[in-house]
Amino acid sequence: MNGITLDALETRVPEERERDLLARLPGLVARAKEAPGWARILDGVDPAAITSRAALAALPITRKSDLKALQAALPPFGGLNATPIDALAHVFMSPGPIFDPEGRGADWWRFARPLYAAGVRPGGLLQNCFSYHFTPAAFMVESGAARIGCGVIPAGTGQTEMQVEAMAALKPSTYVGTPSFLRIIIDKARETGADISSLRNAMLGAEALPESLRTWFRQNGVPNVIQTYASADIGSIAYETANDGVLDPGMVLDEEVLLEIVRPGSGEPVAPGDIGEVVVTLFNADYPLIRFATGDLSALLLDPVPGPRTNSRIKGWLGRADQTTKVRAMFVHPSQVQNIVRRHPEIGKARLVVSGQMANDVMTLHCEVAGSPAPALAAAIGASIREVTKLRGEVAFVAPGTLLDDGKLIEDARDYT
Repeated sequence: MNGITLDALETRVPEERERDLLARLPGLVARAKEAPGWARILDGVDPAAITSRAALAALPITRKSDLKALQAALPPFGGLNATPIDALAHVFMSPGPIFDPEGRGADWWRFARPLYAAGVRPGGLLQNCFSYHFTPAAFMVESGAARIGCGVIPAGTGQTEMQVEAMAALKPSTYVGTPSFLRIIIDKARETGADISSLRNAMLGAEALPESLRTWFRQNGVPNVIQTYASADIGSIAYETANDGVLDPGMVLDEEVLLEIVRPGSGEPVAPGDIGEVVVTLFNADYPLIRFATGDLSALLLDPVPGPRTNSRIKGWLGRADQTTKVRAMFVHPSQVQNIVRRHPEIGKARLVVSGQMANDVMTLHCEVAGSPAPALAAAIGASIREVTKLRGEVAFVAPGTLLDDGKLIEDARDYT
C-alpha cells in the first residue's frame, strides 16, 4: 500500500491493464469450461481463441435473472462453480432463493479497494452494518478489512440504540452499510446526546444515495462519503473515489473486472458513452463469470479523471435494464423488441411504448427510420410485433435522433390511477 491507492495495480497505464486482462481471458474461459454449467454454455468455444474484446462479445450472455433456473437444474450453483462446494469457505442464500459461493482466498470479494478509497487504513476500526444473516454483504467487508489490517465491529443490521452505544464506546472511524441506516443512527445519536464524532468516513451501498442525503451526512459530521457498486455473485464491481477531498466523477472499475456495456435484450456492445446494460467478466478461479449480465444500466465515462487511479469509470447505477412489462396478461420482454428490430434493418432505434389504462392497453413501437418509409414497412413491422409478442401493436415512425438515449426499449406510460 502506498498511502494513496491500495496497490500499484490501480495506477497502471490503461493500455497495460487492457493487455493483461485480455491475455488472461483464454485461461479464464478454460477454467470456466471445467465446470459443467459453463461447459454447456460455452460448448464449442475454443478458449485459446478468446483473446480480444471482439471475441469475448461473440460469446453468449448469461443473465443474473437466469440463476434461479440454472441452479434448480443443477444445484446448488447451476454448475458455474469451478471449485467444489466442500472446498469453499461459505455458501450464501439470497432471496429467490439464489445461492452464492465464497472461496477461501484472501479478500475474495475484492472489497479492500473501495474500503481503502473510503479512508479505511491499517490499525483503524470500522462498524460493519451490513447483514451477516445468509447474504454475503457483511463478509465482503470483513475480507476487505482483513486485507487492509483494519479491525471490525460486527454490528449487522437493526438495534439502533446498540449501534449508537457501540460507536460512542469504541469510536470507529468508518461506517459501512446502507445510507438509510446511517441516517437513522445519526438521528438516534443526536436524540440521545451520544458522542459519535469519531465517525468520519462512510462506505455506502445496496441503496441509492441522493446527493441531498450525501450533503446531509457532511453537514452532520461525516465528511468522507463514497458509494460502492457490488452484487452478491460478483462482489465489488466499481466504487467512488475522491481526489484532494473532492469527489471524483463516476465510479472506478475493480481491477479484476472486464466490463462491457451492451444494448438491453442483446449482447451487442453499445457505442462508448451510451447507456446500456452492465455485463461483467470476472477473473475468479472459484466462481468464474463470463459475460454475466447484471440487469443494471450504466454508461462508460469518456473523459479521463485526474488522480492516481487510471482504470475506466462508469456513471454509476442508472436503473434496471430488465424492462419486462405485462400487456393484456402477456409478458413483453426487451429481447423481443430487439428481435423485432433485427428483422427490419431500416430501423435504427426503437422503443415500445405501452399507453392507455390497465386492461385497455395500447402498444406502439416507435421506430427511428430515415426518409419517408413505405406503408408496406409499417405493415411488415406490425406483423413482426404480432408474431414475436403474440399481441397486436401499432407502429409509429420518427426521425433518427428522436428517441431518448437512455437505454430503454420498453416504456410503460399507462395511467394507473
